[in-house]
Amino acid sequence: MTRRTVLAGVLAGVLALTTGLALAGCSTGSDEPELKVTGAYLPQPVSDMAAGFLVVQNSGSSADRLTSVTSPLSDDVTIHETKNQQMREVSSFEVPAKGELDLERGGNHIMFMKLKQKPKQGEKVSVELHFEKADPITVDLPVKETTHNPKKQ
Repeated sequence: MTRRTVLAGVLAGVLALTTGLALAGCSTGSDEPELKVTGAYLPQPVSDMAAGFLVVQNSGSSADRLTSVTSPLSDDVTIHETKNQQMREVSSFEVPAKGELDLERGGNHIMFMKLKQKPKQGEKVSVELHFEKADPITVDLPVKETTHNPKKQ
């Protein structure tokens, strides 16, 4: 084998590897939602119900939907929207591309019914957020005082 043949083979291999990596980079990024959760908390419940609040940020260029929430705290966890001071259960919430879904006091929220136990301030409640496209995200909601509202501070 000549030196030129070996060099051509090496260059062909490098070119194939580089092309493969470039294509792999293209397929994993831009059309997928990129989700992150911030500001999560759960006010200490005073009954056998509780509400959870958080922000789902999407830095991706594709929207997604929050479709359900599960938690060891309750077998009956739903998502609720609030309109005109009336809340009702919904099947999903949009997480817009380059935007966020804000679940906050007085607005849309996670509802826990028939609590298995009442978590106390300082504890954490684990939840798993399920989405239409993205993989589930597990979040620990710190239990805050009953009146906690970060928007008012």
